[in-house]
Amino acid sequence: MRARMATTTVMALLVAGLAGGVAAADDDTVPSKSDVRDARTAVRAQADDVASVRARLVVANQRLQQSAVVAAQAAEAFNGARWHADQAREAAAKAQQGVTAAEADVERQRRAYTDSLVTSYELQPSLTALSAIVHSHGITSVQERTVTMGNAEDALDGNYDEFRAAAVVADVARDRAERARTDAEKAERDALEAKRSAQRAADAAASDAQAIAAEKATLITRLAELQHISVDLAQRRQSTLEARAARAAAAAAVQEQEQEQEPAAPAQPTSQPTSEPTSEPTSQPTQEPSDEPTTDPEPETPAPPPTAPSPKSGAQAAIAFARAQIGEPYRWGAAGPNAWDCSGLTAGAWQAGGTYLPHYSVAQYEQSTPISPGQLQPGDLVFWGSSSNPGSIYHVALYIGGGRIIEAPRTGVPVREESMYSWTAPNFYARP
Repeated sequence: MRARMATTTVMALLVAGLAGGVAAADDDTVPSKSDVRDARTAVRAQADDVASVRARLVVANQRLQQSAVVAAQAAEAFNGARWHADQAREAAAKAQQGVTAAEADVERQRRAYTDSLVTSYELQPSLTALSAIVHSHGITSVQERTVTMGNAEDALDGNYDEFRAAAVVADVARDRAERARTDAEKAERDALEAKRSAQRAADAAASDAQAIAAEKATLITRLAELQHISVDLAQRRQSTLEARAARAAAAAAVQEQEQEQEPAAPAQPTSQPTSEPTSEPTSQPTQEPSDEPTTDPEPETPAPPPTAPSPKSGAQAAIAFARAQIGEPYRWGAAGPNAWDCSGLTAGAWQAGGTYLPHYSVAQYEQSTPISPGQLQPGDLVFWGSSSNPGSIYHVALYIGGGRIIEAPRTGVPVREESMYSWTAPNFYARP
């Protein structure tokens, strides 16, 4: 305001001086070159203030986005730790079942071996070598008794071997079960620590959001003062600029993805012949004629991208379920019925569509079929990751067509339908 008033004063004095024919350089009412230069500097300073305020708004938005990303990463890390803990518990339960079965087998083999010992003891007087000869009635009887004695000894040895083998198997099963229990206990501790980290990240994100919102409100007010407009108009203008910038960034990201997926173009034929034609005809043909007709070789065509599976019949049911949750609050780690996080919502939606998905975005991608952006169909999943590695995925949403998604975005923002480019462009896509 002061800069504009100074400029107006300088210009008014200039006009007044010219109209009155005043030319004296030492007249106090005539602005000097220094006065004009100072006025122009003030105007530029005012413009710099507007640019500075807008730059600070951009920085504030970046801080808000980064804080939300950190919170989302922590929340999905908790979901991942919880999922791994569930798997570890299942592995421990199966290992214990193996121990139970192995110990039951050991008991059966022990009884069988004990029975064979008792039987051998009872038959021992009549099956000794001396008894077989003394009580035999000829060579045939001796042979029969000897064979019977050998069979009894073989059976006893076989039962013992089976008993020992069952005991070894039981020992291995117990070792495996112990390791599985140890892994499950560690996974439980990891999940608990991940839960604490997620809570700290969520609290920090909420605090950041409050502070940044207050900072942005102050900056918008300052911008309105500098531009001599209402705060409401300044807010709407800023929102329009931010939306335009987000669309431009998303379009650039999509274009970059498409360029990465496009196959290399085949080489084009040259327009000029490789050699100059000769003026004199040659006496001999340059190539012997062949009996087979010649055909031009077909140009090589690039291999088509892998065919994505057809969308499942449950896609519309998944979309209908997700749409019914719009307006319900976001809460990290939640999977309904009245609150959701990102992977909880997509898991619940596809459960309604008849397909199981883990409550963990990375596992949802791994258990689905990766597709390209051009293959997206309603019901597919779109993912955000911090790198080209699927292990970096921290957010997932349900695609509903027309470039739009249904998502559970972050703390303080309920389940909503939105453009999938409203934040940043996703970088992974998959079909359950």
